[in-house]
Amino acid sequence: MASAAQSRIKSISYAKYGYIFIAPFFIVYLFFQLWPLINTFIVGFKGNADTGIDTFVGLANYKDILFGNPDKPFSTAQTVHESFFRCLGNTVILWIGNFIPQIVLSLSLAVWFTEANLKIPGKEFFKIVMYLPNILTAASVAVLFVQLCGQSETNPGAINSLLNKIGIVKTIEGGKVDPIKFIDGIWPSRGVVMFIQTWMWFGNTMIMLMSGIQGINPSLFEAASIDGATSGQVFRKITLPLLTPIMAYTLVTSMIGGLQMFDIPYLYNKDGTVKDHLETIAALIYKYFHVSDLSKSKIGYSGAASVLLFFITLALGLLSFYITRDKDEIAKKKQRKKIAKQLKQESKQFGGFSI
Repeated sequence: MASAAQSRIKSISYAKYGYIFIAPFFIVYLFFQLWPLINTFIVGFKGNADTGIDTFVGLANYKDILFGNPDKPFSTAQTVHESFFRCLGNTVILWIGNFIPQIVLSLSLAVWFTEANLKIPGKEFFKIVMYLPNILTAASVAVLFVQLCGQSETNPGAINSLLNKIGIVKTIEGGKVDPIKFIDGIWPSRGVVMFIQTWMWFGNTMIMLMSGIQGINPSLFEAASIDGATSGQVFRKITLPLLTPIMAYTLVTSMIGGLQMFDIPYLYNKDGTVKDHLETIAALIYKYFHVSDLSKSKIGYSGAASVLLFFITLALGLLSFYITRDKDEIAKKKQRKKIAKQLKQESKQFGGFSI
């Protein structure tokens, strides 16, 4: 039994200060993002220029996007259907193509920089340099790589010129260069966009993984070292399993950013027109929404495509959390619930008194 003096002691909660600190974000979100999000769902049920922009069409936009009209190959519904899945395929290819090398490179560097036995000179300098691409604007990076990846025979750009000098790109008649189509070619241009995305974001991913590694109890590494574990065994048996939560967070945030990829693929061109093999879902939504001529507006399709992208992202996010869940912790939680249930049943058998 607690004494009367102890029962009068009031606990002090500082939770309210936490709510005060996060309040500005929610206020800004409420005014500038919540209504546009709700309005997107509303717009998805409205018509387009051919049916009337303010006309309620129900699920017609979703039906056209998902199933199209195969009987009429050149109808608006079939065109929108084909464009949506083409752009969805481009988006998935570009995301996977930059996420895999990004996570491998970031994880390798994070482990390297946090290794206590490695005395790397200038470690902090390299961290800053690797993070710098993350703060560059996408427009400037896209323009830079368009110039570097020139594909003209007379002005092949820096990369094609370098490849020509080392013999990979051939010289044709008149001293001209037969360049690799880094802008118009399907896979060369995709490769450049993947490289740009990896280069811009691997520093941010590296910092997050480093924070996760530094949060692991150092005594675990010391015990493994005493037991004679190799670096590979430490990485596989300690570092990687305990990085599961931060890896799940990295996967989900990268996936959300990848599915909403817009700026680099959209700007990586010379004629101002996004390439069909680089057009992402976000670029398609922008094209349907941003139409100066209202007689050609596809705003209803734009809203429906946005909602479909939201549910695709939600489904993949839930799947990612399910795959990366901590199975041991779930098993322990079930065991605790089972024990608590047994104790409760036993206490009832003795009139509510436990023995």
